[in-house]
Amino acid sequence: MTELLPCVEIDPNGPVRASVVWLHGLGADGHDFAPIVHELGLPASLGVRFVLPHAPEIPVGINGGMVMPAWYDITEVDLTRRHDEAGMRVSAARTADLIARERARGIPSERIVLAGVSQGGAVALFAGLRHPERLAGIVALSTYLVGESSLDAERTAANQSTPILQVHGSADGVVVPARGAAARDALQKRGYAVDFRSYPMQHEVGWDEIVVIAEFLRRTLA
Repeated sequence: MTELLPCVEIDPNGPVRASVVWLHGLGADGHDFAPIVHELGLPASLGVRFVLPHAPEIPVGINGGMVMPAWYDITEVDLTRRHDEAGMRVSAARTADLIARERARGIPSERIVLAGVSQGGAVALFAGLRHPERLAGIVALSTYLVGESSLDAERTAANQSTPILQVHGSADGVVVPARGAAARDALQKRGYAVDFRSYPMQHEVGWDEIVVIAEFLRRTLA
């Protein structure tokens, strides 16, 4: 295990019974989602701990090599083209380390949800579908699929039936809706249970999205 990523952690009032590991988008950090945790309105009885890691700061090609928090490098606007799969694998491994720490703290893997937005959502899908132990669920927001060519060889039976919530804005100009639809189609073709929602929003986390995330977490962690 490498050194764990620094994280913002938000514990419930009372015993911790489940965990959500939430990965932010390009250029953000673990504080990005923290204000929304309260807005989810999850019952205290669920006992959910939120683990919000900070991505490492690396040069990002699409932004002229500027150093910023990123899970992997992006060199082209067209997200159908070559991806930094090596960087993705490093981030997936570090995400697995965070899941392992939650297990070491007494949370079974089937009580852990892996979630992310944009770049973080791509990591959540990549890591979650390949994770060797059953997860409670995967939440993929405003994102796309990286590593489809290796997915059939690397995906695990443990998470074949894990519920996936995928949400995309119909006016998203950063990760265009077609990329979200392509990810949904690729996953459904492989038999994954994808609950796909589209809302009239841009590259953001909107209120309708917060409501459906809360419903998903209540259902999967009940």
